[in-house]
Amino acid sequence: MERTERLRQWVESALPAPLVALEVASADASFRRYFRARTASGSYIVMDAPPSHEDCRPYIHIARLFRAAGANTPEILAENLAEGFLLLSDFGDTTYMAALNEQTADGLYRDANAALIRIQAASRPGELPDYDEALLARELHLFPEWYLAKHLKLELSAEQRAMLDGTFRAILDNNLAQAKVYVHRDWHSRNLMVTEPNPGVLDFQDAVYGPITYDLVSIYKDAYIKWDEAQVLDWTIRYWEAARKAGLPVPADFADFYRDFEWMGVQRHIKVLGIFARLYHRDGKAGYLKDMPLVMHYLRRACERYNALAPLLRLLDALEGRQAEVGYTF
Repeated sequence: MERTERLRQWVESALPAPLVALEVASADASFRRYFRARTASGSYIVMDAPPSHEDCRPYIHIARLFRAAGANTPEILAENLAEGFLLLSDFGDTTYMAALNEQTADGLYRDANAALIRIQAASRPGELPDYDEALLARELHLFPEWYLAKHLKLELSAEQRAMLDGTFRAILDNNLAQAKVYVHRDWHSRNLMVTEPNPGVLDFQDAVYGPITYDLVSIYKDAYIKWDEAQVLDWTIRYWEAARKAGLPVPADFADFYRDFEWMGVQRHIKVLGIFARLYHRDGKAGYLKDMPLVMHYLRRACERYNALAPLLRLLDALEGRQAEVGYTF
């Protein structure tokens, strides 16, 4: 029996009312797919996560963990771990990315900051995997492997490789010195929904215990939407002030916090360039290529501000001709 038909049969057995329609809701960068199951009395989301590729258990654990902290995650109404099927409450179709504009941004980001602080305030070690040096370093090395070698077809010289290794070491030293909290790991405009209470939080199954600035970088240096740096600074200050009031372990001096925010961003943007290249070359998903220039913009701007990152900036400068060959402009 085809997997979609097995899913339909399970959904029909799990729903509280007869199924009227089952339609594709969305897909993401993994092997998961999402369907919307409609009934006469309402709609539900069905997650299809093939067990050979995905494990539903972290999703279930983190959904309940974050919900207990006061975040609005989907309610898990039924589960079939053997098949990788979950029946979830439906947050609708309005993502932050669709709703954000000059008029709505302050309110939406205020809600997002408040939800993030609730999640972080509930943090305790041992509940989620550590965002440790091995994982942070593995993410950084996606950049030379997939972005430089595979995407730009560039072989680094021994000098460039040594420079990159030294820069990665400095980035890791900063990241690992930051206070640790629960990290959603993809806290941005496509994974936050406009809901009541707001926001609805999605795509949290890869959450970890790690640097406190990581999720803030994800949302304010978002790969899919760009804001003026002065506006980002304002929202970041608002978060920092609220986090201090909540007793979170942020530095007492905002300048120190902002430096951590920037260096965490460098780690994330290096990683994201590697991931987007891998999604294209390995998985055939070309849609992320158009988002690379904004990610590179964030990376370059941060490197311009810190002397320790100047060697990386020189490498990025040297790449400009290669980037132009594959259709990028900066």
